[in-house]
Amino acid sequence: MKLNRVIPMLPVRSMPASVAFYQKLGFTVEQRDDSWRWAMLCFGDCRLMLDESINVHPGIPRSSVLYFYPDAIAEYHEQVRRNGLVVPDLDVTFYGMTEFRIEDPDGNRLWIGQKAPAEAPHPGRNPVPETF
Repeated sequence: MKLNRVIPMLPVRSMPASVAFYQKLGFTVEQRDDSWRWAMLCFGDCRLMLDESINVHPGIPRSSVLYFYPDAIAEYHEQVRRNGLVVPDLDVTFYGMTEFRIEDPDGNRLWIGQKAPAEAPHPGRNPVPETF
């Protein structure tokens, strides 16, 4: 079992302003959806998501969201349960991921998922693009 990658998703007050800031740090825009108020930035092998839509109360400090991509979501899900964490059942999202979501002890949100098979149903959830 291995974890394939982790991409931080940061709540921001203004996605366009945050994109401009990170571009000054050397990041480039890999994907961007202004209707979602979301952007994926890259710098070499590093990725960072900026999401204005998850920052419901912009004046209040907010924890970050990390999205983990294991290579076998069902196996990883069961492993986490065996390790003693209480986790929800796996869900297939409208954006094509099989995932579950938990919080760490500090309230940081962890979304853990893998691309779902094409024939799987896609009930609605929060938007995260299916390809990165």
